[in-house]
Amino acid sequence: MKKDTIIQSHDRSRAFGVHTRQTFSSKILKEEALEKVLQRNKLLIALSEPIINNLYNFVKGSGFFGILTDAQGCILNIMGDENVLEIAFNLDMVPGAYMSEQHIGTNAMGTALWEKKPVQISGDEHYVKVYHRWTCSAAPIQDPKGNIIGTLNLTGFSNLVHSHTLGMVVSAVQSIELALKHQQSKDKLLWSRQYADTVIDSIPKGILTVSPRGFIKSINRKGQKIVGASKDHLIGMRIEKFFTDWTKIKSSFSDQKFRLKSHTYIQQDLQRLEISLELYPIFDAREKEKGMICIFSEVPRISQKEQVSAQHNMYTFDKIIGRNKKFLNTLEYAKQIANSPSTVLISGESGTGKEVFAQSLHQASDRQNHPFIPLNCGAIPKDLIESELFGYEEGAFTGARKGGNKGKFELAHKGTLFLDEIGEMPLFMQTNLLRVLEEREFYRVGGEKKIPVDVRIIAATNKDLRREVEKGNFRKDLYYRINVLPLSLAPLRQRKDDIPLFIDYFMTTKSLKLGKEPFTLSREKSEDFLHYHWPGNIRELENMVEQLVNAQSTLKDHQYSDRSMEDFPNTEDYISSSESKSPVQPLTSVEKDHILQALVHFDHNISATAKALGIGRNTLYRKMDNYQIPH
Repeated sequence: MKKDTIIQSHDRSRAFGVHTRQTFSSKILKEEALEKVLQRNKLLIALSEPIINNLYNFVKGSGFFGILTDAQGCILNIMGDENVLEIAFNLDMVPGAYMSEQHIGTNAMGTALWEKKPVQISGDEHYVKVYHRWTCSAAPIQDPKGNIIGTLNLTGFSNLVHSHTLGMVVSAVQSIELALKHQQSKDKLLWSRQYADTVIDSIPKGILTVSPRGFIKSINRKGQKIVGASKDHLIGMRIEKFFTDWTKIKSSFSDQKFRLKSHTYIQQDLQRLEISLELYPIFDAREKEKGMICIFSEVPRISQKEQVSAQHNMYTFDKIIGRNKKFLNTLEYAKQIANSPSTVLISGESGTGKEVFAQSLHQASDRQNHPFIPLNCGAIPKDLIESELFGYEEGAFTGARKGGNKGKFELAHKGTLFLDEIGEMPLFMQTNLLRVLEEREFYRVGGEKKIPVDVRIIAATNKDLRREVEKGNFRKDLYYRINVLPLSLAPLRQRKDDIPLFIDYFMTTKSLKLGKEPFTLSREKSEDFLHYHWPGNIRELENMVEQLVNAQSTLKDHQYSDRSMEDFPNTEDYISSSESKSPVQPLTSVEKDHILQALVHFDHNISATAKALGIGRNTLYRKMDNYQIPH
């Protein structure tokens, strides 16, 4: 840096009111304010992360750490060696801290933003004295329009100063800017593709295209729904395996519009559907056939399509219920980040649908054809969690399976690993997990061979991890590593306009499942549902509706479909306000409530619930039967 540039920056720092003995930035965002900044810069964070990873891997072990900021100097992401990160964290150089000259004086990030060019600042060139230990190299990041949207910085101890460091940062910034340009082009192409796909998907008939060699090339959403199979399952399939008697159909085809009723089935599913079919050939300029368009619709009398449709084991965004405005904003944000490789941290109370969102994120990503592997970190004994995550080699411990065993990371390779209740993970495992996230490889328990892994992490918690970090129960560096894309789910009591939707949905699905007749709640009881605080959230509401549907068998009169809740036993505890209850409850009622709360807390994991209650599994099952609690 030229001396006069440093002098001018120091003059600005004094004018801004920054003190040389200042230790922390004068502006550090917390909670919701930080989450808004992270969401606003989610594209920059996602595209920069792999590039910062590569930069960090190049200097790893040399006492450096990298920082990404937004255009105002707010730290978005930080990555580096654990020993130097600890020093940085003690100076509150954390996501949310502003590194602009206005808030912390002369430093590479703030001065690069002011000068609008790459800078390197070392030792006492920093304005505040606590930063004299550092050497910092930073360069501004520009979007495709030339606007500065952030900075990338590499910081290490001042004795490590080298001009090549700034060159590395500039090179990394150029890679980020190139990624932004590619993303812009990709977004334009994606918009054009989505526009065309939306038009095709809006047509209320199945449409598929066939290549000249007889392979399915594309199929619209209605077509997938009719046959009950996904696009990935169908594309590439030979058309004769899709339509029965295809050879006969093709031989009788003419260049006129052709319509034929025929039976067809997907051989793998042995499902026969009667359809109405129209075929249109595609010709090139030389009148040579280049393929065919097939338009088909199911004959109305066939009703089995709902049984074929879809894969029951995974949720998708279009299956998520809600009309609450804030919830819909959360849902839209989740769709936007679904295909990012960055780690997602889903926070919310038990029963708010964290795994539903995790599955939907996976299904909407380019990893959807690879495994989705869930692991409840709170339901596994501490001495087993390491082998659950990383697997083990044969003979690693007494009782180890012959030939060893794969862990969740190996099983989730190329897919998604969902770490539910990550706040319950023991500290020693947090260290191991952080190492895998940084190095993308691990050892099995008792193993000596490094296993590379490509896994996207989605974590979830019902705890406030910031407070857990303050208490020393959760590693600060791991928190910032997994909280790249935060997703917060509101409790049901904050989504009361969604309660009627859930009641209607669960009433229908539970009635069909149990072979019962749906009924309608009275206005008074519907109001009770709206005013109840639902500590167990959506899961508690689901269990409540299932209990109501089950209770129909206790009624003598089955002639009416508009029964109200007054007709059903054992329901008042769920909906009555605490003021209406007697101050002294029967022991059976107290025990039942306690069991229900425990089941909700442990996501209906019987083993974990029984262990927490201090009883055996069989005893818990017996009590659940006695209290008519669904298994």
